[in-house]
Amino acid sequence: MTINELRSRGVRFLEDAENDDAVTDAFLLLEFVLRTDRDHILAYGNDEVSDEQALLYDALIKKRAEHIPLQHITGHQEFMGLDFKVSEDVLIPRQDTECLVEEAMIETEDGMRVLDLCTGTGCIIISLAKYKNDLKAVGVDISYEAVAIAEGNAESNGVEVSFLQGDLYEALDDHNSSYDAIISNPPYIASAVIDTLMEEVRDHEPLIALCGGADGLDFYRRIIDGADSHLVPGGVILFEIGYDQGEAVSDMLREHGYRDVKVVKDLAGLDRVVKAHRPFL
Repeated sequence: MTINELRSRGVRFLEDAENDDAVTDAFLLLEFVLRTDRDHILAYGNDEVSDEQALLYDALIKKRAEHIPLQHITGHQEFMGLDFKVSEDVLIPRQDTECLVEEAMIETEDGMRVLDLCTGTGCIIISLAKYKNDLKAVGVDISYEAVAIAEGNAESNGVEVSFLQGDLYEALDDHNSSYDAIISNPPYIASAVIDTLMEEVRDHEPLIALCGGADGLDFYRRIIDGADSHLVPGGVILFEIGYDQGEAVSDMLREHGYRDVKVVKDLAGLDRVVKAHRPFL
């Protein structure tokens, strides 16, 4: 069987399973199995594949047809031009979150102390540490498994980040407890909405990384309430938000005296980031 024939079989199988991204997913899984890239597949589509490669590809296509996320099948996701290991223990990095990192790049300077709460894979703080110089970077997550994955991602991407396990600020103790910037992509989906999510998300990504309480705002309240004890005067706080949460999170920050509150839209034109500065004393 040739590469093109195997790919076509994969596309048909995913289309029959009503996969909306059948062509893309079939391509990406073929790249993974053949350990090559799209250009090679297009250029050498008439080359034969081995029986072992065909069997592995068919098995992975069947997993994808069962709505297992592509990233859980391959174990990796690209984010900010970097490679991150993922599993069912962490939220898969999304392109939308790159907007948060880009805003953090604007707001931070080399050598700053930066705290990433609800770090998950570590993709946010690792990306910042990669593209800034000499950050004193700390990531916190309540999940032991997430911390282990984040530590591995920091090592594989060649950056130094201290990852701590614990519930938000409780993990810090005296560990660089004063920061120039606090950044977070917290759980922000309202509990009543969880059951309506896509199967790939609802059944395969950790609930603890999704659910933000009855109104989806629990973690914003907790992070903002505790920020004054850990954010220097004039320091910046940045959040990823749901498309309909910009006003609510902005109001919380203003109520706590924050200034320069701004909502930033993503490439789709949806509210994606809220950022603000703690006032000087």
